[in-house]
Amino acid sequence: MKLLIPVLLAVVLDLIGFGIVIPLLTFYAEEYGAGPVAVTLLMAVYSLAQFLMAPVWGALSDRFGRRPIMLFSIGMATICLAGFAWAESLWLLFVFRALHGAAAANISTAQACVADATTPENRAKGMGMIGAAFGLGFTLGPFVGGELSVYGLAAPIWAAAALSAINFVLAVVWLRETRKPDTVRPKRSIHPAAFMRVAKHPVIGLCIVLTFVMTVAFAIMESSFTLFAEHVRDLDARLVGRMFGVAGLTMIFVQGGIIGRLVKRFGEAKLIPAGIAILSMGLIALPFAPPIAAMTGVFVVIAIGQGIASPSLHSLISRGTADHEQGFVLGTNQSMSALARAVGPTIAGWLYIGGAAWPFYVSGGILALSIPLGVAAVAQRGTKQAL
Repeated sequence: MKLLIPVLLAVVLDLIGFGIVIPLLTFYAEEYGAGPVAVTLLMAVYSLAQFLMAPVWGALSDRFGRRPIMLFSIGMATICLAGFAWAESLWLLFVFRALHGAAAANISTAQACVADATTPENRAKGMGMIGAAFGLGFTLGPFVGGELSVYGLAAPIWAAAALSAINFVLAVVWLRETRKPDTVRPKRSIHPAAFMRVAKHPVIGLCIVLTFVMTVAFAIMESSFTLFAEHVRDLDARLVGRMFGVAGLTMIFVQGGIIGRLVKRFGEAKLIPAGIAILSMGLIALPFAPPIAAMTGVFVVIAIGQGIASPSLHSLISRGTADHEQGFVLGTNQSMSALARAVGPTIAGWLYIGGAAWPFYVSGGILALSIPLGVAAVAQRGTKQAL
């Protein structure tokens, strides 16, 4: 596990830089004349770029190693964040946001590092550590972004660019290659047939479909929450950042502290549908919660559901995949998540126009309907197979 410390540090710093932007993105875009649809599309374009690049980074890391891919993507993120802070028009915001999304698709490579360095029995714990790194990034990032917003909405973005630059320097010094030298180096290209091969896998196929559905639902809420908080609850970027920070602390506790024990006691088969059910209830309850304490409490419930379901699902996918395909399969899963995070915000803007609470009702309803899919996905568990 010591080998994973630099990987986890890179993920933490990357996610802090990403999280800094979350509470102020809506306010920032509105300064350039963006309405609800444009705001959510600005989030969608980031994830669309991730969708296109996640399997590419994953497959390239299978072939050339994890370290060079991580270094290149972190350096690219630094440049894109600086460009986003510098941009003086809405179309430039879209350009740099898309490029940053392409760089941020490196999480599939980080997950492959975890797969390289863990045994199948410890895979859920390792994926939980990645989730905890996410939680730490989303704890510190939105909180720092909200607090720095009092100095101007561009100030937190410049801070994120500086943090990403520090991340790059630390990765150059500390990050080591985790891919085993004797692992088969595939020489295939990225094409739709490869995606279909993953989707037809008897274990991970339904899991990846479930990942897509869950992420669409969560992204609908995530992309519309700041609009709801600003225009319905009259909250500012600082308060939004603090609520995301509390949710991040909860994610750290669940994914970094207890998920390993929960998996050993109950198994992924029970945890995945249970986590989805908790997440669904939290999303539906969110628009009914008055600010600020009750809404923060609902965020805690949402974080618990996400913290249980997500690493359990990732573990199931990884354990059903051959060693030499870990980067590509996890990249495909991350890519489908990114596509879902593009679809969700695209829907959310129009739902918000129809009614400020509708994004939460729809996202919670989608998750409730996906619980049987979760049961079917875990029922197809089997022995580890190569694609």
